[in-house]
Amino acid sequence: MKVSLSSLKTKKAGNNKDAASLLSEWIGPQVSKEQPRTDDFSEKREAELVDGQPIEPESRRFKGQSIVKWIFFTVFIGYMVISYYRVPLLTALGNYLIFEHPLKKADLIVCTPGSPLEQSLMAAELYKKGLAPRIFIPEETPPDGLEILKAQGGRYPEASGLFITTLKSLNVPGSAFIVGKNAVDSIQEEAEEVREVVMEKGYGSIIIVTSPSSARRAYLIFKKVFDGKKLEIIISPSQYSDFKGDNWWKRDKYLNEVIFECQKLLYHTIKNLW
Repeated sequence: MKVSLSSLKTKKAGNNKDAASLLSEWIGPQVSKEQPRTDDFSEKREAELVDGQPIEPESRRFKGQSIVKWIFFTVFIGYMVISYYRVPLLTALGNYLIFEHPLKKADLIVCTPGSPLEQSLMAAELYKKGLAPRIFIPEETPPDGLEILKAQGGRYPEASGLFITTLKSLNVPGSAFIVGKNAVDSIQEEAEEVREVVMEKGYGSIIIVTSPSSARRAYLIFKKVFDGKKLEIIISPSQYSDFKGDNWWKRDKYLNEVIFECQKLLYHTIKNLW
């Protein structure tokens, strides 16, 4: 019986295929070196893409979330600490603003702009104790509309007039007054005018009467203006003010004062850095 060459080849190929299948099942699926499989790679690539956008690395996402958590944690802890130590912190701030020196004799008492009543009471007390023979009274910038009021025959008490009237009512003679010649808007402007008076009169020491909340800033300003001059500066915040270091935050009036005072102190510090 004759068998054709083609049928033998076909039969041989079939036998080889069956043997290969049996061998594959026995040793498990393998990838041929000559024909690398691309299905797994494609599946993995598709898994990495969601709606056509690449997934961010897990480490970067975890790092961002960690930073946000730490920020919230820090803010929370800071809030708890401030809330718990609120009274000691506010008291420390009030005591920091209320700066003063031991009192002793000087050549001139200087009242600062603002709060004429409480400053007049303090200046009169110092004068009666013989701590200084003269009192400098600032001439503050008049309010808007004052000239129109005067033209219509009206009267309005100016700051310097309030100082003088109050001091005279406290038995301080008019001969003790030195009224500023220039209208001033701030402690800085007044310090520059007082400098001219001190240089002209040859004074060697001054007592500065001011409101308690602005005492430290007043000292820093006068010290800067008289830098290089032999002048002793003594700060005496008025004792007739209700501003106290241990309860100032309980009144809205003093809350506003402290906020503005801190801003002015910060501005003065930054301005004098250069």
